[in-house]
Amino acid sequence: QVQLEESGGGLVQPGGSLRLSCAASGRTITGHHMSWYRQVPGKARDWVGSIMSDDFTTLLHSVKGRFTISRDNAKNMVYLQMNNLKPEDTAVYYCNFVYDLADWGQGTQVTVSS
Repeated sequence: QVQLEESGGGLVQPGGSLRLSCAASGRTITGHHMSWYRQVPGKARDWVGSIMSDDFTTLLHSVKGRFTISRDNAKNMVYLQMNNLKPEDTAVYYCNFVYDLADWGQGTQVTVSS
């Protein structure tokens, strides 16, 4: 069974940074494209960015220059480095495979507030 576990969220002031981690088990991420998503209550889950199997990344326009996605295939981990956080980044963050979606994890809450 494929499982995804996100971690690293928390409460941070505007302008602060967080590094989110996504641990995959039951399936290797090697050779797979991976994505980060976020969701606020009452709204659909939105795509934030993706990292391809060759490490090419693509990001939502509003987070470009602030967020970075990376991966460690040996550890089966994907990361989302978030800098210069803004209140509008407040959401629950999830990761998943781009293709052949796994069951969604619990996500990790990011709250940006002064």
